[in-house]
Amino acid sequence: MALKIGDLGKERESSLADGYLYRLGQFVLDSRKRTVTCADSPVSLTPKAFDVLLFLVQNPNRLVTKEELLLAVWGETFVEEGNLTQYISHLRRALGDNSEDTRMIVTIARKGYQFTANVTVAEAGDTPIQAAVQVSTADSSLADTQPALRIPADEAVAKALRRWRKATVMGASAVLLVIVGFAAWWHFRAMTPPRAQKIMLAVLPFENLTGDPNKEYLADGLTEETISQLGRLNPEQLGVIARTSVMGYKHKDERLDQIGRDLSVQYVLENSLRESGNHIRLTAQLIQVKDQTHLWSQDYDYPVKDILTVEDDLAKTVALEIRVRLTSKQQAQLAQSHPVNPEAFDAYLQGYHFFQGNADKDADMAARYFERATQLDPTYGLAWVGLSRVRNWQANTSVIPAEEGHRLAREAVERALALDPNLAEAHAQMGRIKRQNDFDWVGADASIRRAIAFEPGNPEFVRSAASSAALLGRFDEALPLSRRAVDLDPLNAESWESLGETEFFMGQLDKAEVDFKKALELSADIWASHNLLSQIYITQGRPQDALPEIELVPFPLVRASLYAIAYYRLGRERESHAALSELIAKYHASGAYQIALVYAFRNQSDKAFEWLDRAYSQRDGGLTETKVDPLLKSLRNDPRYAAFLKKLNLPA
Repeated sequence: MALKIGDLGKERESSLADGYLYRLGQFVLDSRKRTVTCADSPVSLTPKAFDVLLFLVQNPNRLVTKEELLLAVWGETFVEEGNLTQYISHLRRALGDNSEDTRMIVTIARKGYQFTANVTVAEAGDTPIQAAVQVSTADSSLADTQPALRIPADEAVAKALRRWRKATVMGASAVLLVIVGFAAWWHFRAMTPPRAQKIMLAVLPFENLTGDPNKEYLADGLTEETISQLGRLNPEQLGVIARTSVMGYKHKDERLDQIGRDLSVQYVLENSLRESGNHIRLTAQLIQVKDQTHLWSQDYDYPVKDILTVEDDLAKTVALEIRVRLTSKQQAQLAQSHPVNPEAFDAYLQGYHFFQGNADKDADMAARYFERATQLDPTYGLAWVGLSRVRNWQANTSVIPAEEGHRLAREAVERALALDPNLAEAHAQMGRIKRQNDFDWVGADASIRRAIAFEPGNPEFVRSAASSAALLGRFDEALPLSRRAVDLDPLNAESWESLGETEFFMGQLDKAEVDFKKALELSADIWASHNLLSQIYITQGRPQDALPEIELVPFPLVRASLYAIAYYRLGRERESHAALSELIAKYHASGAYQIALVYAFRNQSDKAFEWLDRAYSQRDGGLTETKVDPLLKSLRNDPRYAAFLKKLNLPA
């Protein structure tokens, strides 16, 4: 009498005691005799490996979390996650589980495992029992001295889970780290030369296991720091997928092999975060995607003030494991200590978290936290960069007066560069200011190139370089850079929007439309795609299609100028004039470039040049697009246009 395992329900525990046989493909597992056979041949497993397999078999086709497995097999005994990953690897080898198409034990990134084979259960009397050997006891691991597996009741699981979490936070000491570190060095001391093919790695979001949901910003910040650190190692040999593309997996139970396909990576680094008093524990696991082999796992237990040292140690170990060759200079940089004021670091991460938002109130909160970080540690260069960025953003969106905001932004980034001339983020920010506020194209280009020299794998810097090239009309340079940014950050909507913008300025409107829509599929918050899609439709003579896109643009200044243009193209001149009048009344002091665009589109060149001159006086950031903006097309044959480009230091 064969039963599907789902029919067992609450009888599962008593059935186990009666000696059920579990059939999983060509394998038979006898829970009473604790044996596994395959076509009459015994499969040798350690006791704990058998217990892990049994629990997975009893819970097929669902996510079994790592914590759940640890509790079921080891009870309340503290065991490192690395032990579990070793047993999973052992099971895969023993079961010949190495094919993506037929894999039985599937890794669910950051969460746990899923047993996907078809499982049936039969009483022992119904099926001949093949000869088998007892489960091997050769494994002398202390973890294998626990009693045989018993399935705890739901209430017991919940209670033990809480106790286990506490034990994890209070766990392994620095002595263990020394032992593990020496073992890693010994194992990899004779590392083979690096392979010719570029290695691609994804750092999955840190899982917040502190028990405090308010620590999500810390987990996200550590994800960013780890990506940045690894991305600097050897960009020609190691490509690290950027933050935005991996953050989409933060709340997903996605199969590891699917993540590998989505991101085109060979390796994945899983991480978790725990906190105890003034100490922080990071657990990292490096997994090879093709066979889901756990190559390496380690815990890092440090005082909070040494958190950046943890990132350095993690980067060094990963580099060894995936055979990335480091220069002596890179090794020296990783060996340097990076002490940081814990409160300042915390404030910086809070500021960074809010700066990722897309609203005025988020920017205001970001500014407060960045300011607090600089007050707590005036030598903290990254905090000064963050403050510069948010002030510049507030000035360009008219949240604060433009002149004041641009001054504050410049002062902050200059402070950052004085503190650390090698800070890539500071050079990138200086490049933005020189381009947007000074119209210093040569200086901006030099700053962005310096940023990329320090962090070649940073897609934000690559996008900035692509934008600079495009705004100067150097499309043969801009297009490959835009595509490179997509490769580095394939699930980042901003990368696709940047590629679409380059194509838009090149006049490749059909390609640009596709890429803007791709950006919006990835994130509905990419308002620039709505802006440029509406302009594409207007340019193509489809102004009616532009109206729904304009409605989705969140900034009133840009939205008002687009309505004035769309209504004019639709022949609704009264509505166009009303929209333009409102635009002038509300934004004459901060939106001169947008007003000039409307007049240029309406072929009112005198008015257009009048407002371009006002935009120059206002240091309007929109002027960076003057050379390539399609809405200024009607002005290009006017001698005043070439003169204005010269005024902006732009090539004619």
